[in-house]
Amino acid sequence: MSTTPGRTAEVAAALAPYLESWLDHQRRRARVPGVQAAVRVGDRVVLDTALGVADVDSGEPLTRRHLFRIASHSKTFTATVVLQLVEAGRLRLDDPVEVHVPGLRGSGLAGVTVRELLGHQGGVVRDGADNDHWQLLQPFPDVERLTGIAVAEGAVLERNEHFKYSNIGYSLLGLVVEAVTGTGYREAVQAAVVDRLGLADTAPDWVPARAAEYAAGHTGLLDGEDARLTVPHVDTGAMAAATGFTSTARDLTTFGAAHFTGDGTLLGDGAKRLMRRPESEIRAHGNDPRYYGLGLDVRTIGERRLVGHSGGYPGHVTRTWIDPDGQVVVSVLTNAVDGPADALARGVLALLDLALAAPADAPRHPAEELRRYTGRFANLWGVTDVALLGDRLVLLHPDAPAPAEEHAELTVEGPDTLRLETVAGFGSPGETLEYRWADDGTAASVRIGGISAWPLEVFRTRRAAQVAGAAEAVRVAR
Repeated sequence: MSTTPGRTAEVAAALAPYLESWLDHQRRRARVPGVQAAVRVGDRVVLDTALGVADVDSGEPLTRRHLFRIASHSKTFTATVVLQLVEAGRLRLDDPVEVHVPGLRGSGLAGVTVRELLGHQGGVVRDGADNDHWQLLQPFPDVERLTGIAVAEGAVLERNEHFKYSNIGYSLLGLVVEAVTGTGYREAVQAAVVDRLGLADTAPDWVPARAAEYAAGHTGLLDGEDARLTVPHVDTGAMAAATGFTSTARDLTTFGAAHFTGDGTLLGDGAKRLMRRPESEIRAHGNDPRYYGLGLDVRTIGERRLVGHSGGYPGHVTRTWIDPDGQVVVSVLTNAVDGPADALARGVLALLDLALAAPADAPRHPAEELRRYTGRFANLWGVTDVALLGDRLVLLHPDAPAPAEEHAELTVEGPDTLRLETVAGFGSPGETLEYRWADDGTAASVRIGGISAWPLEVFRTRRAAQVAGAAEAVRVAR
């Protein structure tokens, strides 16, 4: 997609109210307690929002400053520090890890390199034979326990046999950072990344002194009918390099922007290209391949080549995607084990790209003239949005996790009429939207392809009566 960061920022800023509305609609449908989200384009934050509650027990509203456990995002922070040390000549990617962690000498992990751990190619056990710390049934491993797992259980596959995701492997990289810098992992990454970027709400692990600022974690809905329970926060011990970090969506967009091409705050472009290059192909059971670089997921969505990471901590699920060349970062944090953070982040990117992709031959109208048609409309069959994307109207289905896939362009035919584009489809292509207006000039109802819909809140109040009335009409007709 050919567009400048300046143009993208303008479109994204205009789109921000709809993005917030869509995120909240998705949150409500998934019954996720809270969603914190931010979008940065270039050096401009165009969306910074918090929706829902921080804690279902207290009902405390979620804010933009609530802290989240961002779990495996920590791997990108760790990889960034490792690449800084490589740039400084203090470490080589092909160093065997045992050179820096002597406790591994003679073990099955002897010879595994820093590069192989960064790309999850070391064949290392994921979390160990007993990893119930992920259920908070026991403390996360300390250094002694971590080293014991690595020596006794670490070697599962041959080096470079397969991509094998490993929290133990990244925890060992934390020990490498300590050995090379001569400081603790937390101190090293705080100085090298957090302080350098001025990330006031980011830390390498749980911060007990700020306990009141954390969004509570929540259990999942196992069968859709459960009540959510809160989950406490704990320190991640020697696994902080793999999963310990605390942050906010806004801070994560600042960190993501430091990975833009041309930004030298943390790393040179050569090191960043190395991190983004597909180090591993992840292919199994005939599925399309996925890719992983050095501390970064690598994915192409539409025309964007994205990098980033997800995070799953007991009670929090998070995702950040970065477009290094387009200079866009999207970060979505959820406070539930089943929070759809990745789907939401991808949906935001898809809506932004849809807003940027206005048809060249689309009629142009002033935004203030088009805005009167916009809204969220509902009927017995669900919810439909008429949204202003860029400088044209688009029909969307906000229930869909990928709302851009079944969109329809709309053109104005008259003061009360829009027409759906003529394309192949199961909806009502080529047909009209007919508006009826309230006395205050807002839409009282709209007939979409012949079926009526009302503003969402209006429909909520009339639905029970509508259904009862329809049932009575059927009874009388019989």
